[in-house]
Amino acid sequence: MLANYFPVLLFMLIGVVLGAVLLTAGRVIGPHKPSREKNSPYECGFEAFEDARMKFDVRYYLVAILFIIFDLEIAFLIPWAVTLDSISGAAFAAMGIFLFILVIGFIYEWKKGALEWE
Repeated sequence: MLANYFPVLLFMLIGVVLGAVLLTAGRVIGPHKPSREKNSPYECGFEAFEDARMKFDVRYYLVAILFIIFDLEIAFLIPWAVTLDSISGAAFAAMGIFLFILVIGFIYEWKKGALEWE
């Protein structure tokens, strides 16, 4: 029975070895020119060394919500579309309600100006 898991173990071992080899090669071969900007943490386009209690622009949160809306839509819509010919009317209605809620979120984002870039 354990022989059935050998290909999985082999695949994982090859993945770990290949990952280690590529990371080591990148560290050895790649250029190493550190600077303050390169070593500083990058977060949301804001300066990393300012006051931590500063107010964030609402567009940051709107873009995050927009990403979640489209990510969820695609994650649930693709399997639903693949099995569209074999689903029931209740499943079709449930997906319609789900898409309606996502469209409401999209309209909210649109009205708040998250799609307009300066």
